[in-house]
Amino acid sequence: MSITINDPYVKEYAAKFTGKICDDYYSNKEYITGQVIVQVSPIPQVNFFIIKALFEAWQLELEKLKSNPYFDYRDNTVHQALNEFMNVLSRTIKIKRKDFEPLVENAVAETILLAMDPVSYFEKEFDKYEANQLNSYLKDNKKYFKWHLELIDNLIDKAGLSRTHNAYKSNLKQNFVRLEENLEPGEKLLTSFNSFIPLDFHVLTQKTNPEKKEEKVSPKTTPDTNADFEAIVGDPNQYVVKEEAPAKASEVATNGTQYEGVYKPAFGERAIDPILIWDKFEAEGYSIMKGTVKDLAESVGINQKIMFTKALFDGNPDLLQNALKSINSLPNFSDSVKLLNERYVEELNWDKDSEVVKEFLQLVYRKFDERG
Repeated sequence: MSITINDPYVKEYAAKFTGKICDDYYSNKEYITGQVIVQVSPIPQVNFFIIKALFEAWQLELEKLKSNPYFDYRDNTVHQALNEFMNVLSRTIKIKRKDFEPLVENAVAETILLAMDPVSYFEKEFDKYEANQLNSYLKDNKKYFKWHLELIDNLIDKAGLSRTHNAYKSNLKQNFVRLEENLEPGEKLLTSFNSFIPLDFHVLTQKTNPEKKEEKVSPKTTPDTNADFEAIVGDPNQYVVKEEAPAKASEVATNGTQYEGVYKPAFGERAIDPILIWDKFEAEGYSIMKGTVKDLAESVGINQKIMFTKALFDGNPDLLQNALKSINSLPNFSDSVKLLNERYVEELNWDKDSEVVKEFLQLVYRKFDERG
């Protein structure tokens, strides 16, 4: 059995919700500003989705500027000035009621869909983007998801994940099957709506026998940008309004910051031993090279980058870059090798005795003064 959401009822409910929000706020004001939006409704997820919509509009506006064929927006001076200009815009958000209402209505509808049918919600999101943009989309947008984040968290920079819509959707569904019994039920997540405008769950959903549907993928290009959007509201999580909801299921289903099954770690003989590797490099006279690398990404040569990407990171340069970035943030060699064992060695079937692995470990060795 599957859940079918009553779209006309959701549309009607979203309109009532929006009317109440806007009646309360715009009764004595002409505009709403960025800082207010984060707390405009008593449902944090609704507020986050409004901010997410503004972020997407902001990205599109930036891309329009950069698409002008007569100017070089890759120039560093222009790039810095453009980012500053966009950040000034983000700090001066002013939205009239007629323009704000559709944002709220859409945010309410998306919140209900995320709560009740998270797989359908994320599949719709995936279809908005080109396949090669999905990893960036997840990275940029995960902060806007208050619910069911565990369904997508391990898709970010996942080793061995093909960069296609089908691969992301398939892994999403696998996560749902694996985590379903630990996910917070949609009805519980939406109970906080009842104190504002009651939801009729009998009308909202009905159970149906799932029919096999042809998967339709019609992605739209949404530009990626490195410009900083946080100035719009700061960190949205600092404004979260307490809801009448139980503890997140993810707090029960997780261990630390990693979800069960995120990676396939290497154990025993398959794992790289940081002590043996460190001692081997010391014995071979590499100790003079310790601590000579400040940033791994800047220190890897072009030929090395090609070799590492092809032999160790499944042909995906993003995986290599993210591995180097993660290692840069670690305090010592042992922690770095531990990360490699947890994320890549078994997952990508590394031969720990191969020359390419040795060369990669030498690069990591040069980063640290201490073994740890």
